[in-house]
Amino acid sequence: MKSINEIQDEIIEEFSDFEDWMDKYQLLIDLGNEQQPLEEQYKNEQNLIDGCQSRVWLQCDAEDGKLVFRAESDALIVKGIVTLLIKVLSGHTPDEILNSELYFIEQIGLKEHLSPTRSNGLLAMVKQMRMYALAYKAKGL
Repeated sequence: MKSINEIQDEIIEEFSDFEDWMDKYQLLIDLGNEQQPLEEQYKNEQNLIDGCQSRVWLQCDAEDGKLVFRAESDALIVKGIVTLLIKVLSGHTPDEILNSELYFIEQIGLKEHLSPTRSNGLLAMVKQMRMYALAYKAKGL
């Protein structure tokens, strides 16, 4: 299993192949489209992330001491962003998630190319993933 930072470095590498932001957005959309759709039962109020302009559902389950995230959004770019976050954080322990610094967001230029509402949504997604990690850690995972 790769570390969170190794995965972030791969994402930075992948995005550095593109100069043009239209291409980077396309890459995000493609990533989102490759993602498995979230089962309908998880598209509920409880999994809806507050602070996102578009609708984003985030489901978290513990499997063998690691957290597994699944998500869905009704907006293509947002779906791509949450797919990246899942790629980085899913399959890691609560401690690894809580101790990680998500530097890839800034490195690929995502922060500066998102509208303020999307930026807030991104922060809300990260915060929610960390909240799940805290909750599972408190349960003694």
